[in-house]
Amino acid sequence: MAAYSNIWILCLMFSVLGNGFLPLEASHHAYRNLHLIQSASFANHSYRTAYHFQPPKNWMNDPNGPMIYKGIYHLFYQYNPKSAVWGNIVWAHSTSTDLVNWESHPPAIVPSQASDINGCWSGSATILPGGKPAILYTGADFQVKQYQNLAMPKNLSDPYLIEWVKSPYNPLMSPAQERLNASSFRDPTTAWLGPDGHWRVLVGNERKHVRGMALLYRSKDFVHWQKAKHPLFSLQNTGMWECPDFYPVSIRGENGVDTSVLGPGVKFVLKASLDDYKHDYYTIGMYDHQRDRFTPETAEFLGNGSGLRYDYGKYYASKTFFDSAKNRRVLLGWVNESTGNSTIDLLRGWAGVQAIPRKIWLDAFGKQLVQWPVEEIEKLRTNQVGQPSTVLKAGSVVEVSGVTAAQADVEISFGVSTVVENAEVLKPGGSTNPQELCSQKGASVNGKLGPFGLLVLASKDIQEFTAVFFRIFKDGNKFSVLMCSDQTRSSTQLVYDKTTYGAFLDIDPLKQKLSLRCLIDESIVESFGGGGKVCMTSRVYPTMAIDGEAHLYAFNNGTQNIWISSLSAWSMNKARIN
Repeated sequence: MAAYSNIWILCLMFSVLGNGFLPLEASHHAYRNLHLIQSASFANHSYRTAYHFQPPKNWMNDPNGPMIYKGIYHLFYQYNPKSAVWGNIVWAHSTSTDLVNWESHPPAIVPSQASDINGCWSGSATILPGGKPAILYTGADFQVKQYQNLAMPKNLSDPYLIEWVKSPYNPLMSPAQERLNASSFRDPTTAWLGPDGHWRVLVGNERKHVRGMALLYRSKDFVHWQKAKHPLFSLQNTGMWECPDFYPVSIRGENGVDTSVLGPGVKFVLKASLDDYKHDYYTIGMYDHQRDRFTPETAEFLGNGSGLRYDYGKYYASKTFFDSAKNRRVLLGWVNESTGNSTIDLLRGWAGVQAIPRKIWLDAFGKQLVQWPVEEIEKLRTNQVGQPSTVLKAGSVVEVSGVTAAQADVEISFGVSTVVENAEVLKPGGSTNPQELCSQKGASVNGKLGPFGLLVLASKDIQEFTAVFFRIFKDGNKFSVLMCSDQTRSSTQLVYDKTTYGAFLDIDPLKQKLSLRCLIDESIVESFGGGGKVCMTSRVYPTMAIDGEAHLYAFNNGTQNIWISSLSAWSMNKARIN
C-alpha cells in the first residue's frame, strides 16, 4: 500500500497545485517561477533505481567529461544542487573503480567567472601528453550567451581529481569573435591531436535555426583556439547539434582506440544530439585530416530525424571515452523522466538517471555500431534461473519465475527459421516507418510471426506491462525484423509519456537466432536486440507491478509456434551509488 499511497499523494498534490505540463526538456531549457513550489522529499519512492546511476536528489542531465585517470573512472554530469528541475547548473562529480559502484565528490566546476556565471554546461575531458586531464566546457554569462572554457586539475597526484582550477584565459572561444549565434554555441567534444601537432575540437552550432553543424577549432597549446574556415560537417534542416561527439573506431574487432588515432585501420563516427528531435543520431564515415573534413558513407544522416541512432527510445546527450585500461570505447547517456510534468518531479525531489555504461564498437560489416552493457554490470547478477530449449506456442504466455522481476537482467534467444516463410508481408504503400509500425502493431495485435518477446514489469494478471518484442515481415525477396518496445500499458493509472518505440534489426532470421537482453530496474528498461545492434530505453512508471508485485513473462502473440533457444535470467543486487 505504501507505493500506491505515494502515487496518489503525487497525483493529489499535482491537482491541488494546478496544471504545469511542459515539453520534453532539452539540455539547456530553463523553467521559470518553479522555485515558488516547495519540493517534498520522495527520495525512497519506488521509482528510484537500484543499479542505474543517479544522485540522491535533485535534477541531473548530460553526462560530462567521462574518463579514466590513474585507474579511477570519473563521471561528471549536469546537476542542479538546489532543485529537481533544470537550473543553477554545476559539474557534479563521482568516481568508480568499476563503472557500477560510484562515490560522490564535491562539484568539480561551479559558476564563478563572467563567462560561466549563469551555468557551467556540457563539455568533455581530454587527456593531454603526459597523462594530464583537461576539461573544455560551455559557460553561460549573465545574458545567457555561451562560451567555451577550460579547467585543469589542481593536484595531479590525486587520482580522484577533487579540485579543479579554471584557466585565467577563459573564455577560450567566444561567439562574438566569429559572429555566431551566442545562444547556439555549446558542448565541446573531446579534442584530438593531428599529425601537424595541432589540437582540434568540435563545438555544436546551428545557422538560422535550420542548419546544424560541428564547428572546428584548432590550437597549438590547448589555450589559444582558432576557428577553422569550414565546419567539420554540417547539414541542412537538422536544427541545433547539441553534445556532438567524434571518434575513431577500429574496422577489425571490438577493441576501442584512442581519440587521436588516424590511419587505414579506422573509420570515424560523428554523432549529434538533435535538439529538435531529442534523439542521438550518428553516422559512420571517413575523416580527411589534411582538409579537416568528414564524409559520411551514407546519405541518410540526421536528415528530418532519419538515420542511425544510438538508442531508439529515451536516450540523449550521450558521450563516449576511450578506456585505456580495457582497450574499449565506453558510451554513457542521459535518460530523463517521462512524467512530462515538472511539478511532479519537484514533489518527488529528483529527476533523471544515467543509462548503464555501454561498450561500443563497429559491427563486422562496417555498417553500424554495436553496443553492449559493460561487463562489470554482471557482478550484480545473483540467483540465476534458466530454461532449456522449448517451444513457445502460439498465443501463449509463460512466466519466468525465481527472479526479482523489478530488478533483473534477462537474456533470451528465439528460433524461427523453420516457420519464417509464414511471416506477414510488408505491404507496398503501407507505412515502413518502424516506430509507426510498432504503434500500429503493438504487443496485443496478433500477427503471424510475432509479436513475441518479453513482458517486463508486468502485473500478475498481465493487465499492466511493458512489452519488448520482435515481429517478422516478408519484404520482397528478404525478411525484415522489427523490434519494438511497447509501453502503452506500462501503467494502469498514470498518464505519462507512453510512446511506443521501434526500429528494424539488421539480422537474417533464416541464419541467425533472434536474441534479446533486457536490463530491468524499477522504472527503466534497457533493451538490446541482436547482440546490441538495436538498443531501446524505456522509462516507465507501473502502479501495480512495483517491487515484489512485478512479474516477468515470455510471450508469443503470433499464430505460429516459435522456439525459445535459450533463456537465462538473474536478479540484480543493488549497486553502491553516491
